[in-house]
Amino acid sequence: MKDLVIGIDIGGTFTKFGFVDIEGNILAEGVSPTDMFNNADDYLHALVKEIEKTEKHINSPFQITGVGIGAPNANYHMGTIENAANLNWEGVVPLAEMVKARFGVPVKMTNDANAAALGEMLYGAARGMRDFIMITLGTGLGSGIVVNGELVYGHDGFAGEIGHVKVISGGRKCGCGHEGCLETFVSAPGIKRTVFELLARNNGNSELAKISFQELTSEMIYQAAKRNDPLALEAFEISGQILGRQLADSVAHTSPEAIFLFGGLAKSGDFILNPARKSLEENLISPYKGKVKLLLSGLMGKNVAILGAAALIWKDS
Repeated sequence: MKDLVIGIDIGGTFTKFGFVDIEGNILAEGVSPTDMFNNADDYLHALVKEIEKTEKHINSPFQITGVGIGAPNANYHMGTIENAANLNWEGVVPLAEMVKARFGVPVKMTNDANAAALGEMLYGAARGMRDFIMITLGTGLGSGIVVNGELVYGHDGFAGEIGHVKVISGGRKCGCGHEGCLETFVSAPGIKRTVFELLARNNGNSELAKISFQELTSEMIYQAAKRNDPLALEAFEISGQILGRQLADSVAHTSPEAIFLFGGLAKSGDFILNPARKSLEENLISPYKGKVKLLLSGLMGKNVAILGAAALIWKDS
C-alpha cells in the first residue's frame, strides 16, 4: 500500500490540493473555493468533500500519512491562521487542529513561501543544500529562509518576512500598513507601479503608454521587454537593482549558498535575474563576494504550492 500525503494550498479565492508521494509525484489533485465561505467550519466541510471526491481517481491502494497546509498568516508553531487579510475568517483559526479532527493523521501548516522553500529543498534545485533563501514573486514578495537544513520560524512562527523590510523611507504604501516595503517595488503590482512612475516622467516610444493602469499586467511588461521596449527594460532594471540590494543584506544575516526566485515575476528570467545578480554582487561585503548563487527555482512550471505543503510532512518522514 502506497503512503501519500495531502498537500493543501489555501489562497484567497481558491484552495488547491493534491495527493503527493515521497518522490514528489502528484497522483490526483483538485480545487475547492475559499472565498465563498465566511467561517472556517463551512470552508473545511466543502474542502473535505472535494478531497474525498478526488481520491476516488487514485487507482492503486494507498493510505494517508499526513496533511501539509500552506496558508496566509499561518503560524507553524501553533497550527493557526492568524488575522489573514485575504481570507473571510476573522481572528485566530486553529485550522491544523480542525483538519486533524477530520482526517486523524498528523497535520502541519506554514505560510506559502516557507512551503515553497521546503518544496525546493525536497524536489527542486536546493536538494542537498542546507543554507538557502527562497523568494516568491507574485502579488507580494514572500520568503522562506533555510539555515542548517531547517526553516527559520522565529519564536512566534512568523520569521522571514523579507518582503516587508523597508527599502525606501517614506516610499510606496504597502498592504501591511507601512511604507517603502520591498514588495511594493519587487512584485507584480510593484513593477506595474514602477512602469507608471516612469511613464509619468517620460513615456518616450513605449508601447506601454497605450495601456491603462487597470489593464496593465506584469506579463505585458515582460512581453514588452522581450520586444526591447526601453521603458519595460528600465522597469526590470530598477526592480532588479532594488531586489539585489536588499538580498545583499539578507546574505549578511544567514550566508546562504543560493537564493532562488519563484513565481509569476520570476518567469521573466534574465530580465529580473541579470540586474538583481549585478546589484547583489555590488552590495555584498568582501567575505561573501562570488559565493552566493542567484537562481530560478527548479520547480518552475510545477505545482510548487501543493508540493511544498506536502513536503511539510515528508521532510520528517
